[in-house]
Amino acid sequence: MPEYSEEDFIQLSALQHYSYCPRQCALIHLDMVWSENVFTAEGRLLHDKVDSGKTEIRGNVKTATGLRLCSFRHGVSGTADVVEFHHQNGGWLPFPVEYKHGRPKKHDSDRLQLCMQALCLEEMLSVAVPRGALFYGKTRRREEVEFSEELRSETVALVRDVHVLLRQTVLPPPADDERCPGCSLSDVCLPHLHAGGRRVASYLNSLWKEP
Repeated sequence: MPEYSEEDFIQLSALQHYSYCPRQCALIHLDMVWSENVFTAEGRLLHDKVDSGKTEIRGNVKTATGLRLCSFRHGVSGTADVVEFHHQNGGWLPFPVEYKHGRPKKHDSDRLQLCMQALCLEEMLSVAVPRGALFYGKTRRREEVEFSEELRSETVALVRDVHVLLRQTVLPPPADDERCPGCSLSDVCLPHLHAGGRRVASYLNSLWKEP
């Protein structure tokens, strides 16, 4: 019996948005707000090149682009940029590849999103998916990712957190830190204004406290 129905599915991209900033995730997936900057435009162009929906075979590798994925167990759906199927031991082993326009990040948001793709593939195809790769446009290099038990557990916990967030009606507070200048939603989020409001509210509350 599946844990989630299709009406409860969250998008794969929500995991990356949430791990970067919960408020960004809520603005995009709750309030349906989107604004493009140079970083998102570069990313969109890169994904347009790979999400063609075509399949090709070269030697022992079958490559599928724009493959639809879903997991009833975790309540997630989305599209994989590329899934390579490597012919091994008489079968085809899935190897998801996610394309990113920038450089490898210090945080694990990209790895978590890729790991969720692997969990979807395992559920859909009833086969183990031990690893995948991230391709970064700036470096033009692949970074192979092993789907360890630790990464899988972290991914499952993240998915649950996103489900909780997207069942709420109140936006999380803004980060107001080094992430904000590069965020395409900073003009909508107004992190400095909201953060300033919190500081003013804190000051006003302190006036009512007994000395």
